[in-house]
Amino acid sequence: MLEMKRRFFLAGTAAVFAAPALGLAQTAKPAKGGTLRISVDQAASVIHPLLTRVNPEYLVTELLYSNLTRLKVDMSVEPDLAESWTPNDGLTEWTFKLRKGVTFHDGSPFTAKDVVATFKAILNPATASPGRNNVGPISDIVAVDDTTVLFKLSGAYADLPVAMAYTNARIIPASIATGDLKSLSTKAVGTGPFKLVSYEPDRLIVVERNPNYYDPARPYLDRIEVQVFPDISAEGSAMIAGNVDIISTLQPTEYLRLDGNDGVEVLRTPSGQFCNINFGCDTAPFNDARVRRAIALTVDREAMVNFVTEGFGTPGNDTPLNPSYQFFKAAKQRQKNIAEAKKLLAEAGFPNGLQATLIASDRPAVRTQLAVALKEMAKEAGITINVQTMPHATYLEQVWKKGSFYVGFYNMQPTPDGIFKLLYTSDASWNETRWNNKAFDALVAEARGTIDAAKRTELYTKAQELMNEEVPSIIPSFFDVLSAKRSWVSGYQAHPRASVFRLDYASLTDKAPKRG
Repeated sequence: MLEMKRRFFLAGTAAVFAAPALGLAQTAKPAKGGTLRISVDQAASVIHPLLTRVNPEYLVTELLYSNLTRLKVDMSVEPDLAESWTPNDGLTEWTFKLRKGVTFHDGSPFTAKDVVATFKAILNPATASPGRNNVGPISDIVAVDDTTVLFKLSGAYADLPVAMAYTNARIIPASIATGDLKSLSTKAVGTGPFKLVSYEPDRLIVVERNPNYYDPARPYLDRIEVQVFPDISAEGSAMIAGNVDIISTLQPTEYLRLDGNDGVEVLRTPSGQFCNINFGCDTAPFNDARVRRAIALTVDREAMVNFVTEGFGTPGNDTPLNPSYQFFKAAKQRQKNIAEAKKLLAEAGFPNGLQATLIASDRPAVRTQLAVALKEMAKEAGITINVQTMPHATYLEQVWKKGSFYVGFYNMQPTPDGIFKLLYTSDASWNETRWNNKAFDALVAEARGTIDAAKRTELYTKAQELMNEEVPSIIPSFFDVLSAKRSWVSGYQAHPRASVFRLDYASLTDKAPKRG
């Protein structure tokens, strides 16, 4: 049975390689040339590919670097610097065959040694890469020859090809990975479709076509300008005026404002993207699950969808999975219950309610909307919440991963394992809740080494049930991913992952303005 399942699994992997790698077969050939302007709503403060944290940074490093694999819009995995991959029978070793003749932007050749050095840097705790716990249980990486890499794992792992597409797993030169790694904070040496021209993180990042990219057909564009617009209204106005070609992330109010404007196309796709209320489970009063459950019971989920996502989303159930993920199975939906919330608070020692300060970054603005909505909903149970909003840069420095009651915002991950290992296991890269539940850890560990889809669904369902009971964070709703583009832009789609952009497939028609 195991061998039959393994053959089915590998057949699915092989199908990736049988599919056309260079876009859709029936579309017209994209035009070459032109300058595309894409806007983002916050600074790309980090350009180091192993250390990026937010979408504008992921966008820039995706332009400049390559991974071993990448995610298509349907969330399936396809080759990037790796041409193919195969596991051993136990899923404890994976062999990746690499492209030949690839060079970095500085002209140096790309080989298996660069892959080995990159992943050793990612796995080194001193690097502090968010990718450390999200690229799989790698125990060793071996360069078999210049075009073959062997990943040895500490346990069976079915998702390694998908994990190789992780946003912090961009491949860098071995000479830098083992030398001046910090130099990548101000320069870029990748194999990506574009090369860095200029970098002003708070205003403008400019890249130009890499003439030596491994696919001679791509990228189609000559140049991309990433423009930073902290004012989302000004960003929308720039789109209407034709000064911006793509808005990478759109708020619902701007989506509605732009919809129907001549020459503007609004884009919407369902996603596992969410805002949550993180509890510091090691800090009073949130170290008591009854308090966390009580606050969760004050939430009207449908109202949250209408107020926070403005109808562009679906209700959440205090776990990070929804139908956008494989292996999802819905548990009983938590409903608002003020009487039960008061009862739990009294049992936890707060018969007269409690007070707490909830911190929200100002980017994206929906964080503050969620905080204010929770404040109003919790009043009925005797819970007084003071909302404190702060600049995003201050939030990252002072609150993120340190606070005990704050609003988070997260993209959909490629797999359930990806989101759990990013945020909720004891060894998660961003273990913000400090929940550290060993039973949950064990369920996630068993699922990651299981091929059988039914068994994985069962394990992930148990993990979700445990989260729903203990509430390390409140996840009241999921967002659709919203974006916009001018009609003269071809080949660009909103990606459910929200942190994947695929701009090497974008092109401009002859209706686009001439720039430069």
